Amino acid sequence: MTEPSSTTTSAAASSAAENASYTDISVSLQGHVATVEIQRPPHNFFDLSLIRQIADAFDALDTQVECRAIVLASQGKAFCAGANFGSGQEDGSGSSDFTEEGFQNTTGKLYQEATRLFRNKKPVIGAIQGAAIGGGLGLALVPDFRVASPAARFGANFVKLGLHQGFGISVTLPRLIGAQTASNMLLTGRRVSGEEALELGLVDQLVDADELRSSAHRLAEEIAENAPLAVMSVRATLRAGLAEAVSEATERELAEQQWLRATDDAYEGIKAVAERRPGNFTAT
Repeated sequence: MTEPSSTTTSAAASSAAENASYTDISVSLQGHVATVEIQRPPHNFFDLSLIRQIADAFDALDTQVECRAIVLASQGKAFCAGANFGSGQEDGSGSSDFTEEGFQNTTGKLYQEATRLFRNKKPVIGAIQGAAIGGGLGLALVPDFRVASPAARFGANFVKLGLHQGFGISVTLPRLIGAQTASNMLLTGRRVSGEEALELGLVDQLVDADELRSSAHRLAEEIAENAPLAVMSVRATLRAGLAEAVSEATERELAEQQWLRATDDAYEGIKAVAERRPGNFTAT
């Protein structure tokens, strides 16, 4: 059987990307490996729109026979610095999705889109060049494997914000590194370096920054050279029930976030993180 050329497959992916009208990501295909790149540098803050675009891209790639594996990457300094709570943008504004009203009306929709990410059929390798914080950590936990640079940082800083973790982290983090280590990260809110992340099993490879994309692609290509139906079958068995568990977890996470977002501690925590200082919490 004649293999489709890289030119042909790249054209197919480019056409799909154009038809989908993505505004904050790009989709390309080289051989049998697709790259979905987040393009909100330098921090790649997420919102409902961005997560929906990534989910749409994953769905589209699931229908392309030529695509056998996906690399999820991002431009800029951070892989994804989470939701924007008022830091990192020139106008100082934060995402409306993460106001008190946003948690009531928008975040549930965001978590529905996040759950879609766990329903895709093709293996995903994350290329983590920098910070993956808060919900950005949740996004980094979507891939089957993570290749990171020494500059990568991982943190579930929700308790510093006066909030409960979201994005299904309640399920995905302990599944990856164990309940005890996950509890340590979640209750301290501390950041984990790339080196420690490798020791914990949070990342699978640690490589120099200039080798990050190529290393992620090599792993994707190693997977893609195998029988694609068998790969998807094995992966489906290994991840059986994961999307359903994430969906159930996000319902609990959202309920907790909704009441916590209305507390004084959440207002103080979000302000303190934006101002890069410890929070002055009052348990109210």
